Amino acid sequence: MINVAIDGPAGAGKSTVARGAAKELGYIYVDTGALYRAIALNAVRNGVIDSNEGIINMLSSTDVKLVFKDGEQCVYLNGEDVSSLIRIPEISMSASKVSAIPRVRDFLLDLQRNIAKNNNVIMDGRDIGSVVLPDAQCKIFLFASPECRAQRRYKEHIEKGDSITYEEVLADVNRRDYQDSHREVAPLKPTEESVMFDTTGLEFEQSVAKAVEIIKESINENL
Repeated sequence: MINVAIDGPAGAGKSTVARGAAKELGYIYVDTGALYRAIALNAVRNGVIDSNEGIINMLSSTDVKLVFKDGEQCVYLNGEDVSSLIRIPEISMSASKVSAIPRVRDFLLDLQRNIAKNNNVIMDGRDIGSVVLPDAQCKIFLFASPECRAQRRYKEHIEKGDSITYEEVLADVNRRDYQDSHREVAPLKPTEESVMFDTTGLEFEQSVAKAVEIIKESINENL
């Protein structure tokens, strides 16, 4: 199976680029961040988001699944499709918190690896190349300036009708960058094998085309 790992900070365009590249190549796209968001949503619903111990205890009664419908990923939490519910700002910040808990990462690790073991996948997240799929044939570290990433996120919120300012989104981006890069477990950083890919100023089509080019080159080199 061909495994592609795409890592990078929040708002760098990992999900859109990975999804577009997967469609182009006929692979399955796996958004691992959605899994952590589902755990965060469950923690918020159970009132334990501020307690690491509470989150850990909650895992035994938590069932998270990825279901692929026509190549699109849907996230199920305890039998409920929560694909849209996990995208609100509150859950985004909570996801960063739960992802720093080692037991949560262990809880989701096998699920992610099993998907990659049985499918050609493009998987994106924060530690895919370093921890989840260390043997991936292609590793990309995708990034962009904080201002560029905040502008993209701000545009998404406005299109959804959310009441939020650009300054608030930029602060959220910077806060998540700090949390993700300074956590003790699997901090956000490129591997030695990662191809660095800066998407600042690139349009969606340009970013996907470049990602596909990188993936094809890496796969050919590893054949």
